Amino acid sequence: MEDFKRTYLRLCKEGGVEPQESIVVQLQESRAAQGSRLDLSGQSLSADTCSVLARAFQRDTVFTEVSLSDCMLSEEGAKVLLTGLFDNTTVKVLDLKGNNLRSTGAEVLGKLLARNKTLRRLVLEWNALGVWDEAFSLFCDGLASNSTLTHLDLRNNQINHHGASELALALKHNSNLEVLDLRWNNIGLLGGRSLLEALHKNKNIVQLEMAGNNIPSDILKALEQTTGHNSDRQSTLRDSHSRTQVLNKEIQILKEEKGKQFLGLMETIDRQRDEMGRSNRSTSIQIGQLQEALNERKSAVNSLTAKLQMTEAALTLSEQKNHNMGELLTRLKAEKEERRAQQSRERKKEQEDSVLREGRLLRETQNLTETNLQLRNKVEEMERRCKSQQQQIFELKQELTNSTAEFKLRLAQAEDRLEIEKRRSKQTLEDMDHLRQKEVEHMNRHQEESERAMQERIFKLEGQRIQLEEEVSKAKAACVTERAQAEEELGRVRAQVRLEEQEHVSSLEEKLRSVRSSLQEVKHHCSQQKQTISELHAKNSQQSIEMDGLRRRIEELQQELSSKDQEKVAEVSRVRVELQEQIGHLQAERTAQGGLKEKINALEREIKVLSSNHREALLDKESEMSSLLEKLRLREAEIQRMREDEAQRASYLQSAILTYVQGSPLGHYSSPKK
Repeated sequence: MEDFKRTYLRLCKEGGVEPQESIVVQLQESRAAQGSRLDLSGQSLSADTCSVLARAFQRDTVFTEVSLSDCMLSEEGAKVLLTGLFDNTTVKVLDLKGNNLRSTGAEVLGKLLARNKTLRRLVLEWNALGVWDEAFSLFCDGLASNSTLTHLDLRNNQINHHGASELALALKHNSNLEVLDLRWNNIGLLGGRSLLEALHKNKNIVQLEMAGNNIPSDILKALEQTTGHNSDRQSTLRDSHSRTQVLNKEIQILKEEKGKQFLGLMETIDRQRDEMGRSNRSTSIQIGQLQEALNERKSAVNSLTAKLQMTEAALTLSEQKNHNMGELLTRLKAEKEERRAQQSRERKKEQEDSVLREGRLLRETQNLTETNLQLRNKVEEMERRCKSQQQQIFELKQELTNSTAEFKLRLAQAEDRLEIEKRRSKQTLEDMDHLRQKEVEHMNRHQEESERAMQERIFKLEGQRIQLEEEVSKAKAACVTERAQAEEELGRVRAQVRLEEQEHVSSLEEKLRSVRSSLQEVKHHCSQQKQTISELHAKNSQQSIEMDGLRRRIEELQQELSSKDQEKVAEVSRVRVELQEQIGHLQAERTAQGGLKEKINALEREIKVLSSNHREALLDKESEMSSLLEKLRLREAEIQRMREDEAQRASYLQSAILTYVQGSPLGHYSSPKK
């Protein structure tokens, strides 16, 4: 406040203008009251003072309401003062009541409305803006381009029907004005019709004062009904806006909850991924170690197979030799008996050696069984991990179904609310349809995004499952290689036995029996391994069947989701069709109302023609009656004259008769008797 006072005094000093004491006092009072209203009502403002105030208003002030009523502003002063308010961003209420603003004032006011972006209320009561049609049309052009003014007072401005038509054109383009006061002008029938036509297009005018404008009562009632409909529409729009804000808040809360759930799910997936990475790294290390051991075993088995081939060749040679030796056996029986004692001693020694070898083979088979058990435990651990991953996939799918069900429930609730809003606001269906469609599209997009994210997670989990299956297949391959190694070790044992048979033909059969027994044990062990491998295959097939069932379940869920989406789209299309039908009914009613209005206008024109004809007939009848009355008066005068003549004639006749009677002899005789 003090800054505006100092600015005013400084500008007066710079312009060489004497500051008005009343304005300074008013500024001091406003400062003492700490208000945002500048009241200069009743102050006589000169053109120089208006110029100073205009330069002060060009800078943003603390005043939001300025009252300049009854200030006797001149045309030049009003022009300068209003020009200063063009770029002002603080004044929201401007009162110019009783300043006799005319053509120049109307033009400057039009420019003010076109350029100012903060003015909300403008009072122009008791001026003469409507006297000059061209200037008032410029004012109306500025009003049409204004986007902030909500209250306009044009009482007692001598606005005729031309000005009302210009004002109606401005109202067709203005979408923010809510209150318009046009009382005590000269708008008339044509102006009222123009304003009524403008209100059919402008749905924001909620209060229109038209008293004292020589407008017929039916047009006034139509204007009141239109403004009433506009006020109801604004109230319903406010209610719908509040409801949409509530729905947007609920949708935002749902989004936040879904985001939190999504973040939690992503964290769990990341943790599981890290755990799986660690387990994969450990399993890869173990698999590398096993691969190295298998490679070593493979090299040993290869050497054993080579020895086995050599022993088989030696065995064939020994068989031939045995056949040859059978012939010599009879000759060597004696020598054999002699050597039997020596051979028995050697046999005992060889048996001890074979026992040691068998113990070594048993230890090796025990080591193989232990490694097989370890591999089996690893396979079971991998199966448990696969099952845990499948359980996690199932839980994620369950969470997906729960979230989709909850989302669909909330979507159904939102659609129910939208249906309730549709029933409550039948008159505003055209404006609300677009908003509901946007909300439904937004919710559909949100649901599609969530479903797409869930599907991507499912695909990731399926990839992890495939990796686990690959690891199981690798374990199976390791088992197969171990079995091959065991077979290679068996071949090596056979080769050793056959080599020993070449050295000791007599002990060859016992060694072969021992080797065959060990071979049977190894075969039994291999059969057990085959049985475990078949069990693993059966488990793998069962898991694949379960995964196929889960895939089918996912496909069924996706089909259900697609069917639900189709049902939702069908419901939305049905609602849209119903809305279009209702809009068509409303348009038909509107056309019917337009036809009725045209009929009413035609009847009014006929009534006007008939009333004019009736007036002319009445005038003719009145003229005829006046002429007849004149003729009647003349006849009465003539009758009166004829009566007077007859009376005069009767008096003459009576006097003549009397004179005749008196002059006759009868009269002489009769006179003495009298």
